[in-house]
Amino acid sequence: MEKLFSEMTLGGLKLENRFVFPPVKTAYGSPQGTVTDRQIGFYRQIAKEGPGIVILEPVSVSADGREHPKQLCVHHPESVGELRKIVDVVHAENRLACLHLNHAGAAANPKAIGKKPKAPVEMTCPSSGQSSDALTENEIEKIILDYGAAAIKAKEAGFDLIEIQGGHGYLISQFLNGKINKREGLFGQDRLHFARRAFSAVKAGAPELPFIIRISGSEMSPEKGIAQEDLLPLLTLAGETGATAIHVGMGSVCFSPPWYFHHLSLPEKPQVDALSWVREHTELPIIAAGRMGRPEKVEMIMDNNLADMLALGRPLISDQDLLKKWKANEFEAVTYCGYCLQGCLHRVKSGEPLGCNLNPTIGLEELPPTRDPRKILIAGGGPAGLSAALYLSKRGHKVILAEKEPQLGGQFYFAWQAPGKDKMKAGLDGIEAQVKKKVEVRMNTTVNADLLKEIKPDVLVWSTGVMQNIPGIEGLGDQNSMTSLEYFKQEKPVAGPRVLVIGAGRTGLEIVENLGKDGLEVVATKRTDPIGSGMDMISKKMTLMRIEKMSEVTLMPHTTVKVFHDDKVAVEQDEKMVILDPFQTVILASGMLPAQGPDQELKSLVSKIEVIGDAREVNDIFSAVQAGYEMACRY
Repeated sequence: MEKLFSEMTLGGLKLENRFVFPPVKTAYGSPQGTVTDRQIGFYRQIAKEGPGIVILEPVSVSADGREHPKQLCVHHPESVGELRKIVDVVHAENRLACLHLNHAGAAANPKAIGKKPKAPVEMTCPSSGQSSDALTENEIEKIILDYGAAAIKAKEAGFDLIEIQGGHGYLISQFLNGKINKREGLFGQDRLHFARRAFSAVKAGAPELPFIIRISGSEMSPEKGIAQEDLLPLLTLAGETGATAIHVGMGSVCFSPPWYFHHLSLPEKPQVDALSWVREHTELPIIAAGRMGRPEKVEMIMDNNLADMLALGRPLISDQDLLKKWKANEFEAVTYCGYCLQGCLHRVKSGEPLGCNLNPTIGLEELPPTRDPRKILIAGGGPAGLSAALYLSKRGHKVILAEKEPQLGGQFYFAWQAPGKDKMKAGLDGIEAQVKKKVEVRMNTTVNADLLKEIKPDVLVWSTGVMQNIPGIEGLGDQNSMTSLEYFKQEKPVAGPRVLVIGAGRTGLEIVENLGKDGLEVVATKRTDPIGSGMDMISKKMTLMRIEKMSEVTLMPHTTVKVFHDDKVAVEQDEKMVILDPFQTVILASGMLPAQGPDQELKSLVSKIEVIGDAREVNDIFSAVQAGYEMACRY
C-alpha cells in the first residue's frame, strides 16, 4: 500500500498520491444548480489530506441530460463562478480538481429535465421504467456542442482535469451498444462516431486539460449491456485521442444497477476479471473503482497489477479520515463502509441529500468543544447510543456508556448477520473501537437506580432501543414462537420442517432467506404491501430474486394471521379465508415498538433526561445515528 501514497505524474500533472475520489452524486445542490455551503464543506472534507484527484459529482453537459433535480450544473451562464467555489476549496488542500462530464440519455430524470428523456433510439430504461424518444440529428449535434462548451467552462473555472463518462449505460455507452443502437445514418452505422465527436469537442474546448475516460469494465447484462467487442473500440479511441487514464467501474445504470452501485452482496471475481480484460487491451493507466475500501482488496488489486490508481468514494464518505489512518497504519481505527447503499444511494434516489449510516458529519462543520462539560450516562449501546457517546465525548463531556448485553451495537449487531451483509460488521467494529478509545464502557450493565446513585450524572441519555411488537393472535401463546431478536440472538432453536414468519418487511425477508437456505419450508405473511418495506430498492430486488429461487418458500402479501389451531392455521388473504397446515415454529417479525422508558424513580434521580433513537421513535440505523449526533450538537 505504500506505493499508493507516493507521488506520481498523470498527464503532466503532479499528484500527491495515487488515490482518486470518484464522481459521487450528493444532491447537496440547489434546484437551480447553484453550489451550496454543504457542497463546499463536503469537498473540503474529502480533499483535506485526501485523494490526489477529487472528481466532482456528475454534471450534465445539457439541461436535458440531468439525473436528479439537485444535480450540479455546467450549462448555466453562472456555472463557471459556481463551480469555481468548489475548485478553490480543493486547491486550498493541495489536491487536483476534475470535472466529470456526462449526458444521461435514457437514464435522465423526467422530473429534473421537465420532459421525456431522449436516447439514440426509442428505448426503456428498466431500472426506472421510463421510456425515451429517439434523438434527432440536430439534437445530437447540439449535445456535441454542449460537450465542447462544458470543457471551456471547466477551463475557465480552474479545473485541472476533465473526466468524460463513456460507460455505465449512459449516452455514450448507449450509442456504442450494438444491442441498443439500431439507428439509420452515420450515428448508427458507426456507433463510435458520437464518442469520437464528443471527445474531439472536449479537446477543442480545453486543449490544455488532460482528460480521463470513465467506462464499465463490464455492464454485467448479457441481454442488454454493452459487449466487450463494442467496448474495445472506445479503449482504442481513448489511446488515439490522448486520454490520460481509463477509470474502470462496473454495471449499467439501466440494466444492472446492483453492479453500477457495487452492492455489498455481489461477488468480487467479475470485477477482477473486468479489470484484467481492460489491462490487456490498453496501455493507459487504470483507475479501479468500486468497493476499494478494504486494505486487503487494495493490496490484491495492486499486487496483481490490475490498476495504477484506486478510486475511493463511499469509503471516504463513511470515514473522511480513511487515508490518513491507512497512511499511519491505523487500520483498526477506520469506520469502514459496509456498501449497504442505505444512507447514500437510497437517500439520493428519494430526493434527499447524501448521508451515511455510519457518519452523520459528512459535509458538516466539525463540532466545537463544549462550553459546559457535563457527566453524561448513556443507557444502551445501539446505533443511537454509540453515536451520542462518540460525539459527546469529542465535544469534551465525560461520558459513561452502559449496555445490558455482552456486545455493543443493538440491532446493528444483528444486521450484518443477514445474508450477504457481512461487510457491514466492519463499520460497527470501527465505531465501537472509536467509542471504547474515548468513553468508559460498561458491558452487561443495566441502568437502574443503584447505577444512577453511583455515577450521579448530570444527564441521562436513554437509548435502550426496541422491543418486539407481539400481535394479538388467538392461539399464538400455544405455539413454539420466538421474536426476530430472539432468532438473531439464537436464543431458541428453530424447529422444522415448517416455519411461519409473521411480517415480511426487511427483517422478515432476511429471516426468510436464512431459513430458505437451510432447506426449511417457509411461509411469510405481511398484512400490507409492499413486501420488503424498509429496504433500499436494490437490496430488496436482489433479496426477492434469491428468494424466488427457493421452491420451499412462499410469500403471502395482504395476509393476516387470524387463529392458530392445533392442526391448522387460519389466515385472511385479500379478504378471503385460507387454511394453512400447522407450523413447528412461528417467528415474529411484526414490527418493533420503543423499549420502555425510564421509570419514575430514575426520573427523580437525574435532572435532565434525553430519549433518543428507537427508544423515542422506531426508525432505521441512519436515523438512530443521526439522533445521537444531533443530541451531541445541543450539548
